[in-house]
Amino acid sequence: MAGGWSRDGAEHEQMDATVNDALDRLRRTLPTGDSAEYCDECGESIPEARREALPGVQHCVGCQTELEKQTKAAELFNRRGSKDSQLR
Repeated sequence: MAGGWSRDGAEHEQMDATVNDALDRLRRTLPTGDSAEYCDECGESIPEARREALPGVQHCVGCQTELEKQTKAAELFNRRGSKDSQLR
């Protein structure tokens, strides 16, 4: 049920678009290609099991966890859901 200036189903389209944007962003960050033997951040050896499980991996588990925390903190603001974006 939409109200005001929006048409019926608009809120579902917005939710779908938000989910699809998140999936596209994640797909772009998936590693591809050859895995590194040593972490790009700390230089520690990356275990062979990790390199086989994640083709193209470039970081050890510890550094990857930290990088993901930093990325998540930067993505907490939902632009689609902000009042400013709805006024345009």
